[in-house]
Amino acid sequence: MTYSFDDDTRDAPSAEHTMVSPTRRKIALGLATLPFMMMAKPSFAAAPPTSKVNTTGLAITDTTVTVGQLHSATGTMAISETGSIRAERLAIDQINAGGGILGRQIKIIQEDGASDWPTFAEKAKKLLENDHVATVFGCWTSASRKAVLPVFEKDNGLLYYPTFYEGLEQSKNVFYTGQEATQQVLAGLNWVAREKKAKTFYLVGSDYIWPRTSNKIARKHIENVLKGEVVGEDYYPLGNTQFGSLINKIKLKKPDVIFADVVGGSNVAFYKQLKAAGVTGDKQTLLTISVTEDELLGIGGENFEGFYSCMKYFQSLENEANKKFVAAFKAKYGADAVIGDVTQAAYLGPWLWKMAVEKAQSFDVDKVVAASPGIEFNDAPEGYVKIHPNHHLWSNTLVGQGQKDGQFKVVFKSELIEPNPFPKGYQ
Repeated sequence: MTYSFDDDTRDAPSAEHTMVSPTRRKIALGLATLPFMMMAKPSFAAAPPTSKVNTTGLAITDTTVTVGQLHSATGTMAISETGSIRAERLAIDQINAGGGILGRQIKIIQEDGASDWPTFAEKAKKLLENDHVATVFGCWTSASRKAVLPVFEKDNGLLYYPTFYEGLEQSKNVFYTGQEATQQVLAGLNWVAREKKAKTFYLVGSDYIWPRTSNKIARKHIENVLKGEVVGEDYYPLGNTQFGSLINKIKLKKPDVIFADVVGGSNVAFYKQLKAAGVTGDKQTLLTISVTEDELLGIGGENFEGFYSCMKYFQSLENEANKKFVAAFKAKYGADAVIGDVTQAAYLGPWLWKMAVEKAQSFDVDKVVAASPGIEFNDAPEGYVKIHPNHHLWSNTLVGQGQKDGQFKVVFKSELIEPNPFPKGYQ
């Protein structure tokens, strides 16, 4: 299904969607975006002529530029990707309220990948070849990214990908606004080994590219660097809800740490069944790289309390930019809305694209790509970020401990980590 919107007249479809009058929406949005309009230093100067900023036939007029959104609004991954849809839309609303990009308002064509990787590829092709969008903000799983990557490279499209992932990839046509493995897997394992004196690990993940590759990297680090032992490793299909036999094996092996990268709706069953079996944060150390506030909304804080998550962002971060971001997000999507790591990374995409377009003074993909390395976002909700020439971001690694209220208490923050998607000895 295709959703085509101009500016802020509708939200992305979700279970919590409520109709609001256009007048009330515009008032609320105006109040929510005011801090970001000031932050972005809006410019209402005359727009440069389209012939100067669009030489490759993209969907750009004298007053508008069309972009694509490509996430799972339905299926097992919707629990995780709804936040990305919302965050990208908030950023675009704020950019439009601040004058747009090169004097042009952003229009959105939204496509639903429906948690199905061939569908992602099909929709990517439509956005690039039929709709001629200037850029796409999208994907979540590595399987969906791998499915669309050949399309973006063939058609010279531009994708802003928001999810923490396994690394081992670099493309001219993709900017990775989440963490790669050295910033998450390795940093998280180093922390838990140091702080918990962990020596034995049980690896469990969903059965697709990201968990398997992340755990391959984790195993090498545990065995070769930490001099520890992997005492078990299991994978389950996306959407799986039966973890009883796994939990029995974990209880038998008694690992120092459960290292988990289960994704999507399966998380709800996994953590509820762990608690029901007596595997709780006060008795067992568990470190996950796949549970954010978005997933906790479904899992329930009481089922995750005491376990740890390694991310680069938590909603509870205490800085002025994040306070403004959280306030704006809740003003747009409701007081009960939560913000997870990938949601925040998705929010970065439209802003980083805007900065690159304005630096290049062009929407042409090649010029935007060339202008991007070195761009700094000082007021990102997570803190300072900078685009590396390898198209990943410099960022900090955080470890948060799950709380009963569905938030995280930050217990560790690293120094700024340079992205390295091809770490020596882990490929």
